[in-house]
Amino acid sequence: MDYRKINVEIVVFADEADAVVAELNSAIDRMEDAHTIFGGDIEAVPIEKSVARRKSALVHTLAAGDAVVAAVKLASDKIAGAYRRVI
Repeated sequence: MDYRKINVEIVVFADEADAVVAELNSAIDRMEDAHTIFGGDIEAVPIEKSVARRKSALVHTLAAGDAVVAAVKLASDKIAGAYRRVI
């Protein structure tokens, strides 16, 4: 039988940490009714600096789309300028 360890990292405000840990423990207890869970531990550790939110794939896609639009506009301007010089 194969096993897998599942790691989850959650960053919350320090004053909400105890409530979040209590809710996570409750959720794990409910999961144990439907699934076989071996062991487990919830650890709350203070962090020194604030964690910046990572950009989502959607934000990266939108930024790439903006770059493409700018490149196409620049190319069309250059082509139009070239046509004007020829004509």
